[in-house]
Amino acid sequence: MRYVDGFVLPVPKKNVQAYRRLARKAGKIWMEHGALEYIECVGDDVKPGKLTSFPQSVKLKPDETVVFSWIVYKSRAHRDRVNKKVMEDPRMATMMDPSAKILDSKRMVYGGFKALVAL
Repeated sequence: MRYVDGFVLPVPKKNVQAYRRLARKAGKIWMEHGALEYIECVGDDVKPGKLTSFPQSVKLKPDETVVFSWIVYKSRAHRDRVNKKVMEDPRMATMMDPSAKILDSKRMVYGGFKALVAL
């Protein structure tokens, strides 16, 4: 059964296009190293909840939007191999520069998930 890395992160609305450019570059790297799918989505109908929500999970500020992303792999072992290659890829170093200030990675929520149902 497939394995998925999932991410929820805040991006300032003024930086959405810059984030899109960054995500396209990152996605190409993940795919080159073997990821099966790389998806990045920007919030469209995402409201704060009473108890919990995507905006609350990242402490969304009024001038930000939520990005929901996932990367699909064959298995957790495959994910580990792909991510090792991605993190060693020199192109990633320039994209991970915190001085770029495209997003606040400290408020990113992420994790790895085993597929439970796949139709």
